[in-house]
Parts: sequence; C-alpha cells; structure tokens
Amino acid sequence: MNNSYAGPSSASADASATRRNSKRPKYSKFTQQELPACKPILTPQWVISVFTLIGLIFVPIGVASLFASNNVVEIVDRYDTECIPKNMTDNKIAYIQNQAINKTCIRKVRVPKDMDQPIYVYYQLDNFYQNHRRYVKSRNDAQLRDEKKANETSGCDPEKTAANGSPIVPCGLIAWSLFNDTYTFTRGNQSLTVNKTNISWKSDRDHKFGSNVFPKNFQNGTLVGGGSLDLNKSLSEQEDLIVWMRTAALPTFRKLYGKIEVDLKKNDIITVVLKNNYNTYSFSGKKKLVLSTTSWLGGKNDFLGIGYLTVGGLCFFLAAAFTVVYFVKPRKLGDTSYLSWNRTGTGR
Repeated sequence: MNNSYAGPSSASADASATRRNSKRPKYSKFTQQELPACKPILTPQWVISVFTLIGLIFVPIGVASLFASNNVVEIVDRYDTECIPKNMTDNKIAYIQNQAINKTCIRKVRVPKDMDQPIYVYYQLDNFYQNHRRYVKSRNDAQLRDEKKANETSGCDPEKTAANGSPIVPCGLIAWSLFNDTYTFTRGNQSLTVNKTNISWKSDRDHKFGSNVFPKNFQNGTLVGGGSLDLNKSLSEQEDLIVWMRTAALPTFRKLYGKIEVDLKKNDIITVVLKNNYNTYSFSGKKKLVLSTTSWLGGKNDFLGIGYLTVGGLCFFLAAAFTVVYFVKPRKLGDTSYLSWNRTGTGR
C-alpha cells in the first residue's frame, strides 16, 4: 500500500502561493497597457502636411494680431526730466525732497489719430524693481483683509509701527511707496474727467482688501515714502492702492491710473496739469504718462503677432524644403538598405 505524505515544507509553499495570488492586482487592459494605441508613422507626406497646416493657421493669426496692435493709438510722454526747474537740473533729489517747492507741471500732448473711448490713462515707471524679494514680502495680507487683525504686522519690516508703537495700516514697504503723481486733463476749455472706479481687479477688491479695514498711522513717520490715503475710506475703496500693491514682475511696468470716457479727435491738443511728486531720481528711474486705446487683443504689443508670423513662416519654409528633398532625392519607406549594418563596407 502506497501512502503519500505532504510535509511542512509543502504546506508552507501552498500558503505562500495563496498569499501571492491574493495580492495580485485585478486584471485590466489599462494596468497591463493593452489599450488600443495609435502609433503614427512620420511619412514625408504627413510631415509636410503638418508643417503646411501650422503655417496656414499661424500666419493669418499673426497678421490679425499685428493689424489689431497697429490700430491701437498710444501717446507716451516722459515728463520726469521736463518737469524740473532749470536751476535745479543738477540737483534733482533736493528738488523732489523739498516740500516747499511747487511740483505743478504743465504738459501738452497732441492726439496722432482718432481715439475712441474708453481711453486708458497709465503711469509708467522704468528701473523700479517691484519684484525685489524684500520689497515683495513687505506686506501683511491678513491685516489688509480683516480689521480684527490690524495689529498683525509680521513681515512688514521696516514699516511696521508708528513712533508710539501702534501698528501702521496698511503696513509694509509696498504701501509706503505708493505712487502719488496726479494728472488732470483739459481739451481747449473742456475738462476731461478721469474715471478712477473699477480700475483694480474685482477679485482684489472683494477678497484681498477688507471693506471694514481703514488706514491708521499711514505716512505719519518722519520719512514719507509716497502717497497718502483717505482715512474715511476703507482699503477696498482705495483703488489706487490696490492697483499699486499688485506688484510688477519686471522693472519697467505700467499701472492703470484711470479712464477718460470721451472720444478724442486727431490733432486735438490735450493739456495735462500734473503734480511731479514721486521720487524716481534717487534710483535713476523714469516716469511716463501713457494714454492708450485697446483692441480685442488688449493694448499695443507687436510681439505676439511677430511671434505667430515667425513660427508660421518657419513652418512654410520647412514644408517647402522637405518637399524639394522628397522630390529630388526620394527615399523608399522602410528601406532596410539604409541601416548601418546593411551598407557596403560597414557590416559587422
């Protein structure tokens, strides 16, 4: 009689196999990478067609973008050097820091083409690094949002507290350096009103600046950095501040000052009465006043159109080059004679 005996090692192997099977993932075509796949072969006809199609799409977009940009009418007037008294051109910093000197300056600009409303008024600063790390961090967002956190001044160095130790609202270097040049416009005897409502982002007004937060101890120190704020208006209503505190990424930037909601005609002479208050002379900066219309693409900017035309033209050139090569020196698709080990004298 034959008796079979399964020892401990056999039982252990069966248990191990059971555990392995229980851990095996559920089969699916996705996990096993068995889904249908498309693997296109880049034939000459396919490559030439793709380059031609890209060219046909990009070139018209580039032309339309350049056309839209060229339709934007823009007036740029640099005034920081022109608005200094002749006897102080060699001492600009002393001029701008002397509060007793009248900073009023009158400029006249001519409208080169018809400008349809709304006409956007910007101030442009050059060589102003709002993206400097210490400058960007010098603010407290919690303080700007909630009146209960008015004492929160962490991160606002060096403009945290007043001389008596009470917190500054809004604190930090960004708010302290608020741009404070002002502009008024007239055309002949007609005053042109500048609308300064809704010049900031709605999301900033609604979520970043509280409607119950009011300025306190702002610009009360011995060293005044820039503009002052209306103590009776909440921060969410002070849109000049909101615009200024959305810091720029580049040292040359424009920020919206307001909108002129009147059409201007070609050759109109606009008289600008401005207050040259903001100090850009300490860091060799420049100040410019910009009046601009817009198009469906935004402001005046040729870069996008030139970029589309460049890519589209390059694709047309490559399509033409490949077409010439294909007809002059065609190559059979999948010809194994071009493999290195099949070429004469190069086999292993």
